[in-house]
Amino acid sequence: MINKLVVVGLGLIGGSFSKGAGVRGLAKERIGVVRRAQTAQQAIELGVIDRACLNLDEIIAELGEGDMVFIAVPTLSVESVLEKLKPCLARGVTVTDGASVKGSVAEAARRVFGDIPTNLVLGHPIAGSEKSGVCAANPDLYLNHRVILTPVDSTSVSSMQCVTQLWQALGAEVINMPIAEHDQVLGATSHLPHAIAYSLVDTLAHDLDNPNIFRYAAGGFRDFTRIASSDPRMWHDIMRANKDAVTASLELFMDNLQRLKTAIETDDGDYLLATFARAKEARDLYTQLGSTNSGDEP
Repeated sequence: MINKLVVVGLGLIGGSFSKGAGVRGLAKERIGVVRRAQTAQQAIELGVIDRACLNLDEIIAELGEGDMVFIAVPTLSVESVLEKLKPCLARGVTVTDGASVKGSVAEAARRVFGDIPTNLVLGHPIAGSEKSGVCAANPDLYLNHRVILTPVDSTSVSSMQCVTQLWQALGAEVINMPIAEHDQVLGATSHLPHAIAYSLVDTLAHDLDNPNIFRYAAGGFRDFTRIASSDPRMWHDIMRANKDAVTASLELFMDNLQRLKTAIETDDGDYLLATFARAKEARDLYTQLGSTNSGDEP
């Protein structure tokens, strides 16, 4: 049982975290920190939080040991939140986050604190959708999904246990992973597909001179490009924060795409069939691995 659960940012990720904790009775009080009064009112009416603040400074003095702060803001905004949380971390408040890139958050923590505090547990829920905003909050969003925690040597056992148990109570499977491995894996499996989807839709919408291009798009186009409806600001931050891993994955993809283009141009049926067969086999295997890998990474 968390005493005060403070959620900074009540979009899909933060809102679902808070609403899920409320439904399951995991916190005595849920406090949301948002920028707009309208969002605060909506969140209370929807049962996402119990009360709201428009500035993190309003709640800092109330927090102490037994409380938790979940940071659910765009990746590049985490550092400014950590700056305000300095007094809380000194008083033993457990702090965790849901940012999609862990290396940039670790670097931000070192800039703010000199090192990663023992009670700061970096994490990333592998769940989401193309929907955004407090109205998209889903108390079961994390059910049967994975959450990756990336502790460092100095991370305290008690803080890890607290964060792990809360995620498990929300129905998630918790796994631990080194920071660098997390960013490399997610750069390839999530950030790259989003970059491709955004680029494809933008290409069709703005570069092809055909006003009917979307009118006759089939189901495959809808399924493949659905993630291009995700929050642009969030993905802007992710691409910038994880640029090394994303660009490496993009270069590999573009090399393979060029080979595919050449095969089509030269009528190399053997290459096309072998590529498509390998891809189908890999995709079918992924499907068989289980639903805990499903869901769009936010």
